[in-house]
Amino acid sequence: MSALRFPDLPPSEPQGSDLLAHERARTTFSVHDLSNYLYGEEYLERQEKMLTLIENEPAFDKSNRYFLGRTERIAGALRKDYALVKLSQEQKWNPEEFMQADILIDEPGPFGLHRGMFMPTLASQGTEEQIEKFLKPALRYEIIGCYAQTELGHGSNVQGIETTATYIPETDEFEIHTPFLTASKWWIGGLGKAANHAVVMARLITAGKDYGPHAFVVPIRSMEDHTLLKGVMAGDIGPKFGYNTTDNGCMWFDHYRCPRISLLAKYSSIKPGSGEYVKPPNSKLSYGTMVLIRASLVGYARIGLAKAATIATRYSAIRRQFVDKDSPKKMGNQVIETPVLDYSMQQYRLFPIIASAYACHFTSKEMMRLYYLNMKNMASGNFSLLADVHASSSGLKSLCTTMAAAAIEECRRACGGHGFSSFSGLPLMLQDYAPNVTWEGDNYMITQQTGRYLFKSFRDLVAKRASGKFSASAITNPTLAYLNTYLDNPNLKCPVTSASQFHNPEIQLAAYGHRAAHMVSEIVHALDVQKRTWNSMLVEIYNASVAHCQLILVQNFILGIRGEMTQPEGVAVPVLSETAKAALTDLSDLFALHMIHKQPGEFLTSGYLDAKQISMMGQAIMDVMEHKIRPNAVGFVDAFAFPDYYLNSALGRYDGKVYEAYTEMATREPINQSEVVEGYEKYIKPFTNPLGKKGETIQARL
Repeated sequence: MSALRFPDLPPSEPQGSDLLAHERARTTFSVHDLSNYLYGEEYLERQEKMLTLIENEPAFDKSNRYFLGRTERIAGALRKDYALVKLSQEQKWNPEEFMQADILIDEPGPFGLHRGMFMPTLASQGTEEQIEKFLKPALRYEIIGCYAQTELGHGSNVQGIETTATYIPETDEFEIHTPFLTASKWWIGGLGKAANHAVVMARLITAGKDYGPHAFVVPIRSMEDHTLLKGVMAGDIGPKFGYNTTDNGCMWFDHYRCPRISLLAKYSSIKPGSGEYVKPPNSKLSYGTMVLIRASLVGYARIGLAKAATIATRYSAIRRQFVDKDSPKKMGNQVIETPVLDYSMQQYRLFPIIASAYACHFTSKEMMRLYYLNMKNMASGNFSLLADVHASSSGLKSLCTTMAAAAIEECRRACGGHGFSSFSGLPLMLQDYAPNVTWEGDNYMITQQTGRYLFKSFRDLVAKRASGKFSASAITNPTLAYLNTYLDNPNLKCPVTSASQFHNPEIQLAAYGHRAAHMVSEIVHALDVQKRTWNSMLVEIYNASVAHCQLILVQNFILGIRGEMTQPEGVAVPVLSETAKAALTDLSDLFALHMIHKQPGEFLTSGYLDAKQISMMGQAIMDVMEHKIRPNAVGFVDAFAFPDYYLNSALGRYDGKVYEAYTEMATREPINQSEVVEGYEKYIKPFTNPLGKKGETIQARL
């Protein structure tokens, strides 16, 4: 029993539950209908059934999550991963259902990279024989793998990795070796203690020639007792800023031998005996897994944005500070302190985050559609989509994860002092989300891939227009479409003369398209005419990628609301009610206008907007936030349909009982289980009562 006890008193009136009920009564659309639109009825019904199973499983209990040290958390995560696999097998869940349950449990674990990278790599790059030998046992968890690419000395520069895999023709084997300290594998999720196999990225060397990084499936631990195999050294890299329930590991090899079948050979292979290298038909075929992960990260950014916004918005509707003398808040006939959510500054901080979550929802759906379409095309030898999908997934991964990481921290700050408490759910969320801005390509580095695609597209388009054989009507690629519009009229000016006109989506799209195309044009001129070096242009290149991807987000948001987004084959366009469509249009407006208003410089230098219009835009933003979005704010976050179990937050509770939950959590703090702290006798008493006096004698000092 806790030594800390609170009196059986309610919070001061009005109660949090009453405030949220008041908020929900103001919502202009059906929250249930919007949730159905976002997820589908089947998903929501499945979530309810899963919750019953998950909340009754002790391995998935979250009540002590904020109190545990790393050793305890790793042990708990292993238990959780084991229980999740067993439950999945019992329930016969498909991958989508498994992922839904994993999201609800919301804890990174030692098996995460087995599912997230090891098996997808086997599936996309393995031959039929390798799928039988490695993937099928992995699906049954008979082998547990990780993805060992990053090294101590090389991360984003995959081409620079130093681990070698040298073909030995006499034995038909590869010798995996770590030639330098910097070639040690590092940061590999699941490698520290859990995995017994690894997909190792190593430089393929045969007949004295280095063919660069290739993927090898390598056993690293004994299948009998889990000890490391001879020639392999591995372990955990230690505590991190976050993700401390995952055993990120390090590994090095000492002339370790593995059979030729270890080389994933769907696209490139080695002929036995001769060691002749068979190159892939397209050098970018192995990009499939990379594109999948980056496209998936856009979806996870949506979840991060939505989760943080849900906690901060609900709490801001309950938390009251000061009385607004110009417009006092009343409930009944009683003047109350103003809910923080009524302050325009809080709205300016939180409402764009809500809007960003919805924007990422539409773009993540589109990116996954394009990924699967591209994989289908490539299987039949059509690589026409690959460059565009790879460039977009790179830039969007960078932009969306940067947005989400910043938004989680902004939401934490927006919750004031209580946002600093782990019980808000936001500090641990930030810690565990933070790696997203670095893994799968550092967010500043990978935008160069987007830039290269944009500049090549621009140069090709200029050349086609100059050839006299160009037809604008033949353009189907949206990137070429906005570049071509710019080339038709690079001096285009925005026609807006009043704040209300900025709510026109065509004006918004024109602004984003003109700005992005202008930036691409300027960079190409600097590189090709002024002969600027690539390195000297990296800041501009990053900004051009951001501009391009912001246009994608705005465009997909608008098309999604209109019901004009292309759907995957066999999938019907989801139906959005008119009231929900109007409400989402308000969010779409805010999303587009807020990004311009926050960083107007590039829109001004492109010449499309002027300073007076930027000022008018500020009026449009404040108007849509106060009069359109404020009444629907709680409804918007409720529509994300996150159960309290998932949020694990005292501040974000659906029922509004914030202070009751917060104080109850404090009673569970382990150091509160005794009244006198351990160490009192040794470290406090020698100062405060060195003679050991008792009773009235010692208390008389007071």
